[in-house]
Amino acid sequence: MPRTSVVTGAASGIGKATCDLLREHGQQVIGVDLHDADVTVDLATASGRATLLGEVTALSGGSIDAVLAVAGSAAPVAVTAAVNFFGTVATLETLRPLLLSSPAPRAVAVSSMAALFEPDDTLLAAFLEGDEERALTRAAELVDAGPEQANLIYGTTKRALSRWIRRNAATPPWAGASIPLNAVAPGVVLTPMTAEMTGTVEARNQLAQMVPMPLNGFIEPIAVARLLAWLTSEENTHLCGQIVYIDGGSDVVLRGDSTW
Repeated sequence: MPRTSVVTGAASGIGKATCDLLREHGQQVIGVDLHDADVTVDLATASGRATLLGEVTALSGGSIDAVLAVAGSAAPVAVTAAVNFFGTVATLETLRPLLLSSPAPRAVAVSSMAALFEPDDTLLAAFLEGDEERALTRAAELVDAGPEQANLIYGTTKRALSRWIRRNAATPPWAGASIPLNAVAPGVVLTPMTAEMTGTVEARNQLAQMVPMPLNGFIEPIAVARLLAWLTSEENTHLCGQIVYIDGGSDVVLRGDSTW
């Protein structure tokens, strides 16, 4: 039987490329996004997250094979904290029970090489303690402090997500249920989300100084989609809690010998 995968952020960028690729592979794909998707919900909100399970259950018959939590935002605003961390974690936790009847369940999230940048420690602590109200308050404070501080929000959300993956992947609800849980960490991907940062030669050169990608430069969404497809395939039986950097070498340049 064809596998059934749920992909958030399905309307554009990496999410759309992943949906298209999985469908080419013969899978049934349930796309989730704010618009132009099988399930239209706002994962930045509690009501959207609550609606997700019922909608996916109805479309899948109560059983899915993979969850691909791709949805996210790079905007330096407080809502980015809600969707990138709490929305992603809620997607994984809410849909996990639907994976349990699959003979080969899989789950993956999208982090970022921006997780390597220094975070805002107060915001990071709020994420890891699961305190959404405090996280949104701190994110709003960073926005009010100006662009430099607001730009800390995105990387902090991704560092928190990477740590959540590491802390949960080997636990009974995930590894104990034979569900490989991992994440990918892309470098600069040429999507609508990054269009403003890559729209001119000057902007691209400036971004490349901050995010060095010596192997072939910035990447197209399909490259990340292929990795996501493998991570959620039946072939991936033992990768557990890994943050796989698909970043053209940014991790290597920035961290050198360090492996974490």
